[in-house]
Order: sequence, then C-alpha cells, then structure tokens
Amino acid sequence: MKKLIKSLFLMSLLVTAQVASAQVVSPGERVPQGSLIYSLPSTSFHIVAESSRESFTAGPYARFAQKYLGIEARTESGDFYRLTSVALTPYVEADKSANIAINIGNSKNASANFLEFTNQGLIIWSDTYSGKNEKMRFPQMNDRGIFEKSMATSNLTSEKTVLYKTVQTASGFEKVPVQQSQTVEKSLEKRAEETANMIFKLRAKRMEIITGETDATFSGEAMKAVIEEINRLESDYLSLFTGKSKIEKQTMSFDVAPSADNGKQIYIAFRFSDREGIVSADNMTGRPVVLQLTDSGEKMADLGMDNAQAKTRLIFYRKPAIMNVKLTDGQTQLLQARVPVYQLGKLLTFPIEISVAK
Repeated sequence: MKKLIKSLFLMSLLVTAQVASAQVVSPGERVPQGSLIYSLPSTSFHIVAESSRESFTAGPYARFAQKYLGIEARTESGDFYRLTSVALTPYVEADKSANIAINIGNSKNASANFLEFTNQGLIIWSDTYSGKNEKMRFPQMNDRGIFEKSMATSNLTSEKTVLYKTVQTASGFEKVPVQQSQTVEKSLEKRAEETANMIFKLRAKRMEIITGETDATFSGEAMKAVIEEINRLESDYLSLFTGKSKIEKQTMSFDVAPSADNGKQIYIAFRFSDREGIVSADNMTGRPVVLQLTDSGEKMADLGMDNAQAKTRLIFYRKPAIMNVKLTDGQTQLLQARVPVYQLGKLLTFPIEISVAK
C-alpha cells in the first residue's frame, strides 16, 4: 500500500512538472513535450539617414573671378556631402536569448491570458522580426568636360613681334625693323577677361531691351524668349568662373539593438564623413553620430504583489522602461523622442490561471 501511494505521489509530481510555470529554454536544450515556445520582446531602432552629395567641378576661370567679376568662386573640385535628414523608427522583435517554454494545457483562462499578453506586446512569438535593411551608394559623377559648350571666345589670338634685319646702305650696315605677325594660343587669364566682358555686355543688352533703349522692338513672347536666351548665355559664361554642381541624394539605413549590459547606453549609430558621406559605425573616416538612451524618470508603480511566491503556474513577461532617445552629431542634436525599451525594463511574472482577459 505504501509503495502504491509513493508511486502515485511521484506521478503527481511528474504531471505537475509538465504543467508547471514557464521555464527558460537554453540553446540546444530539449523543449518539454506539449509546450508553447514564446520569447520576450526586445526593442531595436531602425535609423534612415539621408545626405545630399554635391559633385562640384570648379570653373576654369575660378581664380580670376574676383579680379574680373568681383565675386568669390570655389577653386577646388570634388564630392561634398551634407547630412540632410535622419529618421528613427523603433520596432519590436523577439529576444533570441530569452526563449521560454510553457504548457498551457486545456485551461481556457490560461489560453485567453496567453493571447492577451501576446496582443499587448508583453510577450512575443519567438520568430517575430520586423527590422529593415537597405543600403545605397552613388556612382562617380565628376565630369571634367561640362564647360566645353560654354567656351564662346576663341582660343587663338594674333601677336605682332618686331624683328631686325641687317641691310647694307651707303653709310654702312644698319638694323632695319621688320614687323611679323604670328598666331598663338591665348593665355587663360586673357580668355577669362574676354568672357567677363561678354557677361557685362549681355547684362547691358538685357537692360536695354527691358527699358526699351534699343533699335529693335520686342514685346510679348518675343521679349520673353530674348530675355530667357540672354539669361541662359549669362549663366553658361558665369559657370566658367563659379563652376558647376550636380546634386544627388544618398540614403542608408542602420539598426541599433540596445543591450542591458551597456551601462552608459551610448551607441554609435553610424558615422558621417564630409568626403565620403554616410558610412558605417566601424568606418573611422567619419565623425560618429551617437544614439543615447537615458531614463525618463517615470517610475513604475509597485503593486506589492510577489507573483514568484504564488502557488500557481506563472508566465514571464517584460514591462518596458520608458527611455529618452537622443541622436546627436557632435554638439548638434538631430532628434529626440520617448520610446519604451523592453530589454531595459523589468522581468515580471503573472499567474496565468487568473481570469483577466477580455
């Protein structure tokens, strides 16, 4: 009789173990038969950074812009980047280090509560993932022949030189000047001067047409067409001094997964280089763009209930910590937001048999 009672007691312990509280399943560990596997939620940040890329080609007459036009012009060609926008999107995924097994059994309350916790996001299916990943870079855009159509002045000029030849006269040998003309290439400064003169002539002609101080009469669409053509020519000639730019956009995305082990909660989201644009966090050529999490100071209420001591089956869940998120580029703050971060919150338990689900 005592042996029978002992066997029944051992069987009851085995059944109780099979339907006991949720338990953490380590990698490679066998999952209890009949159990559901869920995970705890983890908050990550999807960051989309956008910059403008200017491919600038300096004008061939750039160093003469101040002398002949009275304006400053950039003399260095290259690609230049500027960070234009940053967007941060928090998303929730399953924490792969926190897989938990639970046997709900046939209890309606346990099933309803489990689904309610899932709907509230306090627990999450172990294969849940909503992250994004897309990267794009630019092709090379520099074009050194973009000024060819704007070169309106001739590249050649005529120079006169005086040579002397010796001739015999009644008084003896004398040097007689002989003028000789030859065609040579104009200097860069000479061509710049001529182009500047053409710009001023175009401006003067445009003023004459607008004020009517010209022999030709323009009106309506004819005047509009003439003015537009003068503007186009002026812009082409002026670009020989000021240079030309092509603007494109660069977009890259990054993901940051905060860890509870990081005491300072400071992460390098990506880096930005004035010469290469948006680069990854491990590319030391750029300055860091930092994501920092700080406690918002919102304390969670203590309900005075220790579910760990409850004499019933328990489910583990996470209550997120409300954090202030800042993204900064040096001393410049790019954005700030309040975000619930699950992995930095508290791990709690709840009696799964209690009827609370709606």
